[in-house]
Formats: sequence, C-alpha cells, structure tokens
Amino acid sequence: MAEYSVFSLLREGLTGHKGWIRAWRDPEPKKHYDVVIVGGGGHGLATAYYLAKSQGIRNVAVLEKGYIGGGNVGRNTTIVRSNYMLDGNSHFYEHSLKLWEGLSRDLNYNVMFSQRSVLNLAHSDGQMDAYARRGNMMRLNGIDSDLLDRKQVERLYPYLDYSAEARFPIYGGLLQARGGTARHDAVAWGFARGADRLGVDIIQNCEVVGFERTGNAVTTIKTSRGDIGCGRVGMAVAGNTSRVGDMLGLKLPIESHVLQAFVTEPLKPLIDGVVTYGAGHFYISQSDKGGLVLGGDLDFYNSYAQRGNMPTIETVMKYGLAMMPNLARLRVLRHWGGVMDMSMDGSPIISKTPIDNLYLNCGWCYGGFKATPGSGHVFAHTIANDAPHWTNAAMTLERFEKGYLIDEGGKGPTPKLH
Repeated sequence: MAEYSVFSLLREGLTGHKGWIRAWRDPEPKKHYDVVIVGGGGHGLATAYYLAKSQGIRNVAVLEKGYIGGGNVGRNTTIVRSNYMLDGNSHFYEHSLKLWEGLSRDLNYNVMFSQRSVLNLAHSDGQMDAYARRGNMMRLNGIDSDLLDRKQVERLYPYLDYSAEARFPIYGGLLQARGGTARHDAVAWGFARGADRLGVDIIQNCEVVGFERTGNAVTTIKTSRGDIGCGRVGMAVAGNTSRVGDMLGLKLPIESHVLQAFVTEPLKPLIDGVVTYGAGHFYISQSDKGGLVLGGDLDFYNSYAQRGNMPTIETVMKYGLAMMPNLARLRVLRHWGGVMDMSMDGSPIISKTPIDNLYLNCGWCYGGFKATPGSGHVFAHTIANDAPHWTNAAMTLERFEKGYLIDEGGKGPTPKLH
C-alpha cells in the first residue's frame, strides 16, 4: 500500500491526481468466471471478498451497473446492531456483529465502526414487556442487552422529551451497548480493495441485460460490456432484485420501496449513541462530521427511484421533534433515498433458487447495512458449498411456499406491504 505525505496529497490535488494509485483495478471482463456476483454494493463486494478469502475461490467477478458506492451501501443511516429475538435472525446478526468488531483489522482499512450503543425507546407498559422478552431471548442466545427504566434513559439522554405533555411518554428502553455505526462508503471501499487484492475483478458500469441458460443452469450473463460465461451466479442487487429476477423468470416474495434518510447541519457533540423511537419509527445518531443522521419509515409505494417525497419528510421531522424537541433549531442540509426490497415476513433471503447454479441474496427490508459482513460471509459459503451456513439456514426462499416464516415482530415495525 502506497503511503502519502501531506505534501504528496497536496501535489496530487493540484495536478489532477495524475500520480494517484487506484484502490482497486479497473479490469476488462474476462470471458468466463467460476463465480459471478451480480451487484457491486456492500453485500456483493463482501460476498466476493469472502469467496476469495474464506472459500479459496478467486476467479470471481463483481458486476456493478454504476459505480462502487452509488447504490444502497451509500444511501443508508449506517446503524449496526444484532438486537433480534427469533433464532432465524438473532444468530445471523450476531455473527455479523462479531465480524464488524474485527472488520477494520481484517480489511486493513478503517471502516470507522464505532460501538456507541443502540437504544430502542419504549412508550408503554406493553412495549416494556415486549422489550423484556426480546432482551431475555437475546441473552439466552449470548447477545448483550440491558433493559433500562425511565430514569436510566434520562441519565443517558437528558434532552429527550420527558414532560407530561409528551405525545409518546418514555417508559424506558432496550439497550445494546455493542451496537453502533460505521462509515458506509468506507465499508464499500474497504471490501472493494480487499476483494481486488485477492484477485477478484470488480467491473463497474457493467449493467446486466439478460441471461442465457442451458437446461436448468445459467451459462452466460449478457451485459452492457459483453457476454460473460459463469460457473455459478450470486445475485445481490438490493431493490432491483425483482427486475433482475424477471429476466430469469423468478417470481419472488418481495416488493421494492424507497426509504429516505437525512442529515442536518453539523454541531458540537450531542448524541453519543443511536436512539430509535419505536412509536413513531424514527432513529437518529450523530456522524463524525457533526451532522445528525436521521430517518423514518418507508414511502409506502412501490418504486425503483432513488428519491423521496415531501409528505415523508414532514412525517419524519414530526416524529423527530416529538422525541427530541431541540431538533427544531437545526436545518436539514440534504436527504437521499435508497431502494429496498421488502420481504413478506420482514426477514432476508440468502438461499439457493430453483435454478441450479443461481443463488439469491435479497429481502433486507430496513436492515441491509448492518448485515453487510455477515451476509457476505454466509452467502459466499452458500455459493461455494451449494448449501447454507448454519446461521442462514432458515433464510431460505422456500419458507414462503412452505409457511415457515421468520416473522420478526420484535425488531421494529412490520413492513406494511400490499
């Protein structure tokens, strides 16, 4: 890895980066790869990295229709947690959190993972009971959790609304101290550089436009940069899963929706953790730049567009002010939208498909970013071994046909799909 001094950085800035060394190569596509990953977001890049690192498969290509970091991996609120209740999810997300804890060292790249804690606020006795149950289940599965009463929450976050006039009074909350945030673009860049150094070809501006099949297997991927032969195919295209699936004749139990996120003007340190507001589905944290990063619920109409709408903006700000009145003094600098594929039970799909050599990674709902390393690790295992890792064994596509759903009502609002 090249080292740059302050003077060399200044020189590169003044000369148009002519001497800059690429973080990863920009290769021409080869005629054939043992594995092709369709989708160069966080999950696709992580899958390629772990295929090369953990499974020993290095003749791998990642196909990205745009540029690395331009999709959902760069359009989220960066929250990382493993506070799930059901076995089908909890072991997987804890596996992912453990990978997060060593990820910067593993990649030799600072992904800025900060274990600043995640607090889910409770606003009724019933919600406190539900959080107690979820916290107990987490502890039984070896996952940290602490149930806080109102006074303990107030000591941590004294600027929330504890008044008698509060629209949703705070009864307490469930705290996961090991949760936190990471820098989303650093995660994409770290996995891209790590995969590239292990021999993976990262092919940008390469849109998949079709597939050729022989029997029940995909043999060729047709792209905007030519045809590419493949041994196995992993699909990790987030909100575009249904569109790519249509090319293969797959009817999938997902819908694509827009989820907006926002950032305010920077200010001095205020929020040292992540706070989520269950009654209004609002969540907030503070970035290292000082801006408050916040978000809310879906736009609730099907869309592939990376943009939001004013009614949702108004709703998110209303819920934020109900929880934290001092937000009224801040200006929102910008907002963005990510396109998510929402599964029908609120849990992801990491699975084989009815097509012999095609594997599916989708249905992440609100939780895709925090799953990035865990998703890549177990998806790589599934592709390489034609069988799931034990932590994603329940995340099969077949569960929707057979009725073995992972209906994770304890993790947050249930997707309101139509």
